[in-house]
Amino acid sequence: MALVEQIANIWRIRDLRRRLAITVGLIAVCRIGCYIPVPGIDVESLGRIAKSTGSTGLGGILMWVNMFSGGALGRGAIFGLGVMPYISASIIFQLLATVVPSLESLRKEGEAGYKKLNQYTRIATVFICMFQGALVVRGLYVFGVVPSVVSQSLLASLWFSLSNGFLLMVGTMFLMWIGEQIDEHGIGNGISIIIMVNILDRLPSAIWNLGHGIALDESQQSAVLKIAALVALFVTVVVAIIYITRGERRIPVQHAKHVRGPRVYGGQKLYLPLRVNMAGVMPLIFASCLLQFPATIAAAAAHALSPDSLWYKLFNGVQGALLPSGGTLPFSYVFLNGLLIFFFCYFWTAITFNPKDVSENLKDNGSFIPGIRPGKRTSDYLESIVNRVTLAGSFFLVIIALMPISIAWIMNVDLTVAGFYGGTSILIVVGVALDLVTKINDHLEMRRYEGFAAGASGRRRLRRRR
Repeated sequence: MALVEQIANIWRIRDLRRRLAITVGLIAVCRIGCYIPVPGIDVESLGRIAKSTGSTGLGGILMWVNMFSGGALGRGAIFGLGVMPYISASIIFQLLATVVPSLESLRKEGEAGYKKLNQYTRIATVFICMFQGALVVRGLYVFGVVPSVVSQSLLASLWFSLSNGFLLMVGTMFLMWIGEQIDEHGIGNGISIIIMVNILDRLPSAIWNLGHGIALDESQQSAVLKIAALVALFVTVVVAIIYITRGERRIPVQHAKHVRGPRVYGGQKLYLPLRVNMAGVMPLIFASCLLQFPATIAAAAAHALSPDSLWYKLFNGVQGALLPSGGTLPFSYVFLNGLLIFFFCYFWTAITFNPKDVSENLKDNGSFIPGIRPGKRTSDYLESIVNRVTLAGSFFLVIIALMPISIAWIMNVDLTVAGFYGGTSILIVVGVALDLVTKINDHLEMRRYEGFAAGASGRRRLRRRR
């Protein structure tokens, strides 16, 4: 009953109800666009080709992009590029802001600087969309889903390429605009919610594939045990991800006392939180791309060679070593994937958290860590703690990255089902869901309602506020 009351509290607040309605409506527009194909392609043939290339290096990249676009790429839809060009542009400028002095100064200017950086990101998104749109249109020709009357005429082919490339670019920019509208008028981070909904688009088909596969391969008793084991494992994985995502190392920080006339200011004891998984999902994305890129090149090179040649065996071996296939999990894949995740965890943490800047900010604000001298000692202390915390987060990400393939191999389930047991998708879904619940809690508690999914501590806090 408490949960029902907490859900009912959401609809009692007019502003929150309006924001939720706007968010749901805009997400519905996104889903409709994922089913509107660009003109002049054979959608059924494109879907069959996308399924047939799933085990190759190129198919792995296409499946990854198709997941973040909500299946729009496999349908040849106008939202086929999804929001990944905008995410790529954001990552590029976040990296450049650490090495380019002019961009770094913009980042430190506050709201005005962030607006200008966001404008640069939008411009870069247009150019990335043009490049990726050209690759997608070229892929349509390679896969043979373009009508022959178009491919045989130079003028028709030029018009097809320009118009469809422009449509794909407009689709991404429209999705970016929808994300900004959700930020302003809805609830939660718009781009993150769009990605989460696109990932969850695979859930119905994954459940269908799981039920169909178990019904064919297992007896009734074995099917019940297998489903129970998969459900229990899924709950365990989600709880572990929530625990690590919310986990943090709190460093005590003491504010110095300031005497101004008869009054004494400061002296409070606060905490500097350091998240266990400070890098988020970025190490998994970078590691996956770096492994799939050479595998794709090796697969393309092997396809052009004779099966009896030495080079074909070499390229085929490279592809087999870098990507799991045929129900096997190569040691080389596990080792390289884990190594890359560890590297990018420390790399991304070093970019997003600078112990020297934090130490200077504490010193400028008259704060210090008890027992640690301000300045370089504080910076070294923070760096040592961050390195240890990042080590734990790296182990966690390696386990999460290997979970889908391991479950598909051990439990003999489809990879689309196993994908919800780890990897980038489950981290994004759980992270965005936690952020959304936090935003709803903030709206409820501002109006003296009990927070959504709040426990006994939340009820005691609200009673004290009253």
